Amino acid sequence: MERVPMTLEGQKSLEEELQRLKSVERPRIIAAISEARAHGDLSENAEYHAAKEQQGLNEARVSELEDKLNRAEVIDISKLSGDTVKFGATVALQDEDSGEKVTYMIVGETEADLRQKKISITSPIGRALIGKNKGESVDVTTPKGTRTLEILKVTWS
Repeated sequence: MERVPMTLEGQKSLEEELQRLKSVERPRIIAAISEARAHGDLSENAEYHAAKEQQGLNEARVSELEDKLNRAEVIDISKLSGDTVKFGATVALQDEDSGEKVTYMIVGETEADLRQKKISITSPIGRALIGKNKGESVDVTTPKGTRTLEILKVTWS
């Protein structure tokens, strides 16, 4: 069984979503199914079929979250330090061509969210950065082409 690396924050987020799906969404969907059943003939009852589809999607997500949480390898990044990029590091980078600066936190696939500046350890940038040190440059192949990024700073939050 393949382990899923994640931060404590990522684990908490998944647990909260799972709790919401089980305690809020599941009862709401069951009520919608019951109400739609009361309308009679199920073969042509659009509300019933929509509610059953919602139930299937909800239960699939519940199963997915339970699986990820069961396989979770929670890494407490507050106990990590150093100048080497590894899981949980926050890395300040500068594009050597454009001069553009950006900061990313290296997280597991389940936590990756570019809007929050969290990139997956398995992403092209994440893979290129792992094991590198402050001051080093890395070449990263992206959809826009190859970029050379300099590691300005490695921090741990």
